[in-house]
Amino acid sequence: MSGAPRILIVEDSMMVRITVKRTLASVDFVVEEAKDGQIGLDMAIATADAPYDLILTDLNMPNLDGLSMIQEMRKIPAYADTPIVMLTTESGEDKKAIGHGSGVSAWLVKPFEPDALIEVVGSMLF
Repeated sequence: MSGAPRILIVEDSMMVRITVKRTLASVDFVVEEAKDGQIGLDMAIATADAPYDLILTDLNMPNLDGLSMIQEMRKIPAYADTPIVMLTTESGEDKKAIGHGSGVSAWLVKPFEPDALIEVVGSMLF
């Protein structure tokens, strides 16, 4: 990896995007944002030649939900093995099972502590 890891946040809540971006930027990650799953998927497709190092996504979003977006992303060779962290208020085991089956690497329940976010992202990247 040359330079700082690039992370894509896919989240419909502006407040959550701001919090996540501020938290990750504080440890020198380069963060880009998408406000729904369709935009996130489009950004992933557009960057397939230089893919993001990690994707953080919400589950429930307009236009394309997190799981559907992940399933589509996993079809792109550049994103077949990219760590994807689900950032959601959903903590049910059934949702987690579906998520892991769809290619979710880790699950972080909102609200989260900034340190927990940094720890999860760091563990996926390093």
